[in-house]
Amino acid sequence: MALLALAAPCAVLLALRLGVAPVSFRAAWRDPDGIDAAIAGARLARVCLGALAGGALALVGASFQALLRNPLGDPYALGVSGGAALGASLAVLAGLGGVAIPLAAFVGALGATAAVLVAARASGRVGVESLLLAGLVFNACASAALAFIRSVSASGRAQETLSLLLGVVTEEPASRVTLVGALVLTGSVGLFAMTKSMNLLALGDDTAASLGVRVAAARAGIFLASSLVVAAVVSVCGLIPFVGLLVPHYVRAWLGADHRWVLPGCFLGGATLLVLADLAARMVFLALGTEPPVGALTALVGGPFFLVMLRTLKDES
Repeated sequence: MALLALAAPCAVLLALRLGVAPVSFRAAWRDPDGIDAAIAGARLARVCLGALAGGALALVGASFQALLRNPLGDPYALGVSGGAALGASLAVLAGLGGVAIPLAAFVGALGATAAVLVAARASGRVGVESLLLAGLVFNACASAALAFIRSVSASGRAQETLSLLLGVVTEEPASRVTLVGALVLTGSVGLFAMTKSMNLLALGDDTAASLGVRVAAARAGIFLASSLVVAAVVSVCGLIPFVGLLVPHYVRAWLGADHRWVLPGCFLGGATLLVLADLAARMVFLALGTEPPVGALTALVGGPFFLVMLRTLKDES
């Protein structure tokens, strides 16, 4: 945990220092009105947003994996991110702004959760395989709906929704980063308050119920808090896949299965990963003259990892 707590601020400082225009912290300190201070100030909001988004997605991934008792649980794979992106896009195309966009994303995330659960129940039982399959199908449908809405919309705001499909971390106003931080903090506090329930749910629903956990209420609470966190991130950064899958896997290997340690470890690990991934995307600009979306980089790494884990679980079963 100490190493993770050290890695996150080191990643933030590295991301502030490097880029198309490197920053000298010494020059920025000596001349607050100089070019180095201006670049560092503009870059700070982007780096903070990346840290918030990465930490939040990893936190939700760990929570879903505890809820499903399966390491493949992930807000992207379960369709929650897709629903949030669809809700946020509809709000943008309707001309809404401010807190209305994350609120619409929250409604979309809850709708996606309900749709995935209903679709999974249609198979006869809500198993992990059914949930994952329903989630992947819902994500595909949400992406198709987003593309269709953008193609038929006459609004000039249609271009603004493109980032919600690609998954990007950009320089945002401090007020918007603060709003995301407040929503992430609210949902995260709810998840941290349920770490004991997560530990008991990992033992099975019957065991958790016998130890005093109100299983249905705990599940609903985890889904609600997770949906709020995902909605806050997706409303600004769009679909950034597989962060919630990769980070909890390694954090549990380092810290054990106690969610009182896993959740803060995942937040620190996720923040470090996405800040470094966004830095890599910015550095690609130096070689190619264009900056790929950070969601593409996480997908390139997370996709093969997902397949390897799926094969490992199949072999174990």
